[in-house]
Amino acid sequence: MPIKKFKPIPYSRRFRIGNSFKEITCSKPNKKLSKGIKKNSGRNNYGKRTVRHHGGGHKKKYRIIDFKRNKFDIISIVKSIEYDPNRSSFIALINFIDGEKRYIISQNGLKIGDKIISSKKNYIENKIGNSMCLKNIPLGTIVSCVEIKPGLGASIARSAGSFVQVMAKEKNYVIIKLPSGETRRILNNCMATIGSISNNDHKLIKMSKAGQNRWKGIRPRTRGVAMNPVDHPMGGGEGKATGGYPRSRKIIFSKGFKTRKKKKLSNKYIIEFRKKKKNKK
Repeated sequence: MPIKKFKPIPYSRRFRIGNSFKEITCSKPNKKLSKGIKKNSGRNNYGKRTVRHHGGGHKKKYRIIDFKRNKFDIISIVKSIEYDPNRSSFIALINFIDGEKRYIISQNGLKIGDKIISSKKNYIENKIGNSMCLKNIPLGTIVSCVEIKPGLGASIARSAGSFVQVMAKEKNYVIIKLPSGETRRILNNCMATIGSISNNDHKLIKMSKAGQNRWKGIRPRTRGVAMNPVDHPMGGGEGKATGGYPRSRKIIFSKGFKTRKKKKLSNKYIIEFRKKKKNKK
């Protein structure tokens, strides 16, 4: 996905780098596959603020995505590649032979007119956009939209540019390697889609003004050291103070504090945990 640099006219566009959207072929979503989103702006049913830094944002519709790809052995044709404001990747509108239409997450290299299929059998082609069981995918293949449990729907590698590599097969499990460096087992009858996710240059985008975050519904955040001691544990002090160890309003340390929940269903299948960055000397 190519990116473009904006001219500094007006001045608020200075240093801005954004998508060129050359892959996008349709500007309006399918009416039957989209619905409105009710904005809460971080407030509950009493109107009380429960989540900070939420509010405003551009009006948008939610596109109903088929994460399960459970319409098996029926050929579908890619009709359009579209932008989705609810996710970093692009989405593709596919038409089945029987006339049904669905949205799926678009893979890198998927084009209009491509014929794709979803199947649990081992005779389908190893082609970008095809969805199949992990046991039928050759070793070393790059895949995305991987299920954790059979029939649950895509859970792993769904954001822009992400992918997973099939490393090995043993009994009822397939070993995959995640972008973080984590290696884990997944049941071999879980579905996955061939190819990496589209819009892999999303990480190169640069914002030029605070207003771009406001379009997303993100309100400004105040630094803890700029607050009073009654409002934040890092607040107060004469002059500029560091505030001690970085921590949140609820005194949860931001460095070294483990936030991952110890779930037996998840951790027992991990062979190698994610690699930690080495400290620079």
